[in-house]
Amino acid sequence: MAILNEIPAVKAEMLIRKPVEEVFEAFIDPAITTQFWFTKSTGRLEAGKRIRWDWEMYGVSDDIIVKEIEQNKLIRIESSDNTTVEWVFARRADNETFVTITNSGFTGTGDEIVIQAIDSTGGYTMVLCGLKAYLEHNIKLNLVADRAPDAHVKHDE
Repeated sequence: MAILNEIPAVKAEMLIRKPVEEVFEAFIDPAITTQFWFTKSTGRLEAGKRIRWDWEMYGVSDDIIVKEIEQNKLIRIESSDNTTVEWVFARRADNETFVTITNSGFTGTGDEIVIQAIDSTGGYTMVLCGLKAYLEHNIKLNLVADRAPDAHVKHDE
């Protein structure tokens, strides 16, 4: 049986061919973020605020605390599962931004931590792909909703 020597930190990265100000705003402003990630939010990200994000198709939500914001450079939040998520925005050229999302602080048994890390890697990669398609090509790929269509909450018709 393998034992973890270190708790993994997950990293997802993507080059987005848009100015850093536009890419940063896509994660701060829920009117934009809801086009490629969650479906509803209680507000813009601001340091010190508690925000609720909803994925209405799955009937799930996450209450996050915004720990730190550095305009056009960094967003750091704490999720309701006590993990930390950090977005780093690096300007590459006038119209290029390299986004790095790091998720850390997983807890549980070794097996549980590995499952959380794998799920997080896939999830944040999908978020970055959805962001890229939306900002660069104005296409909504519906990646998050289509990831598990059988898990959607059934509504009375």
